Amino acid sequence: MNSGGIILCGGLSTRMGTSKALLPFGTETMLQRVVRLLSTVVSPVVVVAAAGQLLPDLPADVIVTHDEEQGRGPLEGLRAGLKALPERVDSAYVTSCDVPLLVLDFVRRMIDLLADHDIAVMEIDGFPHPLSAVYRRHTLPHVEALLTQNRLRPGFLFDAVRTRRVQPAEMISADPELLTLRNLNTREDYLAALSVAGL
Repeated sequence: MNSGGIILCGGLSTRMGTSKALLPFGTETMLQRVVRLLSTVVSPVVVVAAAGQLLPDLPADVIVTHDEEQGRGPLEGLRAGLKALPERVDSAYVTSCDVPLLVLDFVRRMIDLLADHDIAVMEIDGFPHPLSAVYRRHTLPHVEALLTQNRLRPGFLFDAVRTRRVQPAEMISADPELLTLRNLNTREDYLAALSVAGL
């Protein structure tokens, strides 16, 4: 299976107070770090930005695309990302740009667990994490149908196709502390992640 990656970075970053994509993380910005990490596991990587959003310099092989409509959540970004993938790509690991502690074995394990499903999504205590998930390209018509119906919750998509709901116990060998799920919403989250990364 040929898997790509999709990074959604068009959120408003309201609680952080500044663009997460441009936040410094060591010698890189947070988006540059997530692109670099994800690129070691999957190819190509698609970055989905908001219209007019300022992005840091990215490698030439990164595909940059934009939400078709603003303010419609992760399904809108997923639509843009899946449409931008080359036809040779069967599936994509989808994440946000604010996960600088992304663990590569987590991504590999999620891709393995997809098996013959349409989606593999991390689920904790019954709550799915749609931006820690693998989606097949052929789920795109389902995504577009939900957007047309203004049914914007990713849960509607998970109910519509064959979805593998991955439990924490299945990820112990790959990412025992589930660092991959530590998305940064506040300044405190950001400073804590810098500390964990030794920066």
